[in-house]
Amino acid sequence: MPPDSDALSPLHQPVLLAPVLEHLRPALDPAPAGWVVDGTVGLGGHARAVLEAFCAARLLGLDRDARALALARERLAPYGDRVRLAHGSYADLAAWLARLGLAAPRAVLLDLGLSSFQLDDPARGFSFRAGAAAPDMRFDADAPGPTALDLVNHAGEPELARWLFEWGGEPRARAVARAIVRARPLATVAELAEVVRRHALKGRRHDPATRAFQALRMAVNDEPGHLARGLGAALGALADGGRLLVIAFHSGEERLVKEAFRGAQRAGRGRVVTRKPVRATEEEVRSNPRARPARLRVFETTTGGSGGGPDGGPDGGPEDGARSGACG
Repeated sequence: MPPDSDALSPLHQPVLLAPVLEHLRPALDPAPAGWVVDGTVGLGGHARAVLEAFCAARLLGLDRDARALALARERLAPYGDRVRLAHGSYADLAAWLARLGLAAPRAVLLDLGLSSFQLDDPARGFSFRAGAAAPDMRFDADAPGPTALDLVNHAGEPELARWLFEWGGEPRARAVARAIVRARPLATVAELAEVVRRHALKGRRHDPATRAFQALRMAVNDEPGHLARGLGAALGALADGGRLLVIAFHSGEERLVKEAFRGAQRAGRGRVVTRKPVRATEEEVRSNPRARPARLRVFETTTGGSGGGPDGGPDGGPEDGARSGACG
């Protein structure tokens, strides 16, 4: 039985919640009944806050993780028909809007981070602390397709090295890839983590296996491919004056977002709202360390093209004088 919403709260604190709500406000406050798409709804933390802050908004939540979606459905049940949830990828946003017969959304939010709910389930194999579990790492655990275990035992050494370097930022990617190939067959998270730790660059802040596990997760789920397609789908689906908000946790993801936003602005499709990414305050990081690497970027679609500069001052913060949208 899914836990209730109070039990879910410690599992996932939505990052950058205050700036997310403030950057949504210009798109949602004037709209009497606009749709918001949370393309990575997870356990519904951001979604619930949006529904509370903007009483006229309706929300479509998408997620590839069916287990997280089931918990989000329980958590968001009090909002009734203001919420639609679907098991799928934000990369297919246009198809989902057409299938459900929904109007162009006023806003799209993508939180690209891995949730604590996923990390803390050892059976999923996302964390190097999962011990005897097999490294699965699929967001959709019931879908066909290779697991991380399949990749570490069958992918070519050059491909492994590329993933480790490009998506994990591992400086010793070739050495780690070579060690993985030589250690085959691998069966558990513990075995994989031990091989990686012996050959990866050592650091003081993170476990040496962190970068490799991130890279393998991104490869298993084709996260860069989904992000590239999802950015295009969201920019194409938004209503005029709509906003796309993306929270990235990895330099490769952030680069894709920044390039997509700049390209859309050059093409006259709107304007980049955040000159610099919005980062968590030290207070938020103290209460939620997961927020430390989070970077929020915002794009606004406009018929008139890219006129006007980023709002909110030199750091791209939210607009001054934003009105409260709390329900009740």
